[in-house]
Amino acid sequence: MGVVYLDNSATTAVYPESAAAAAQMMTDCFGNPSSLHTLGFAAEQKMQEARKRVASLIAAEPDAITFTSGGTEANNLALLGAAEAKKRDGRHIITSQIEHPSVSAACDRLETLGFEVERIAPRKDGCVDPEAVLAACREDTILISIMTVNNETGARFPWESAHAEVRRRAPHAILHTDAVQAAGKLALSVQKLGVDLLSMSGHKLHAPKGVGALFVRKGVRLTPPAALGGGQEKGRRSGTENVPAIVAFGDAVTRLPAPDEADRLYWSLREALLEGLQSWPEAVPHLPQYGVPYIVNFSMTGYKSETLLHFLAQRDVFVSGGSACAKGHKSPVLTAMNLPAREIDSALRVSFCEQNTIDDIKALLAALTDARASLIHT
Repeated sequence: MGVVYLDNSATTAVYPESAAAAAQMMTDCFGNPSSLHTLGFAAEQKMQEARKRVASLIAAEPDAITFTSGGTEANNLALLGAAEAKKRDGRHIITSQIEHPSVSAACDRLETLGFEVERIAPRKDGCVDPEAVLAACREDTILISIMTVNNETGARFPWESAHAEVRRRAPHAILHTDAVQAAGKLALSVQKLGVDLLSMSGHKLHAPKGVGALFVRKGVRLTPPAALGGGQEKGRRSGTENVPAIVAFGDAVTRLPAPDEADRLYWSLREALLEGLQSWPEAVPHLPQYGVPYIVNFSMTGYKSETLLHFLAQRDVFVSGGSACAKGHKSPVLTAMNLPAREIDSALRVSFCEQNTIDDIKALLAALTDARASLIHT
């Protein structure tokens, strides 16, 4: 039946139309958007149209969108820029133990610069408890960064219901969320989320790699970035914009299914997968109480993740052993959840997009059935 791709939290296939839009910007409308001639103006118009489309993912104003090279740069710009800008109000930062490496590494850097970082442990099911975040808030808290949807377990943080009390307890704090695994799949509104900064990535949404975006609420100040130059993107990111990728990002946004429509598909795929695993004693699902349906994490205890991944790949079935950004390392997310080593070492992550079908789930279960019959169980 061909390739069965179930690793969409790592990356997605680019829509052919979006790839064509990028190619058109490279060959026909190739002007520098900062140039003052007609080719430059045409490129600028295309980029602003894309900015408007990307802003629509989170019900934001286009002027609030800063284009970046991806989610990692957006997260770095948000955390490093906000912390430096707010350090006169304090040096206390709150995050969680299950953030993407681009957030956790930025927090590590901030600690070396004299900031105090408090990392909230998740519950056993992988969710970050809002009450734990509230309990950590202080008068000198200047930055809080909690991801909207966890990239390994699908656990969701309820910013919509938590932000008002967070602001009351930490009045000087800038609120940031890594929404890379949420934007384009959930119906998001920055007003309802209540955050000041929000990160997105194009290649999770059928756009090319190398493009992302940071929402910056009006009035929020970030310190000047490390890369200085022409002052593009309102001075937040100097350097000529990656216009082909930006335009492809904007094009891809228009082709995404409505969240409620995709949601029905994701729940049906999730149900079929869990039903297929139910009779296998070695299969241990890790299901957050508040989680999205398009990410399913489970362990096949007694089988190493890496061994299973190679076995499945030989049958053209592709899933992940965890975050693609933590290649070869034990999952910090599952470790923070205090799961047994046996479950961490055998974990698989299955992640859907709207192109997946029930036949894909059947192919995965068939390949896992072959693995159970062929591989040595320890």
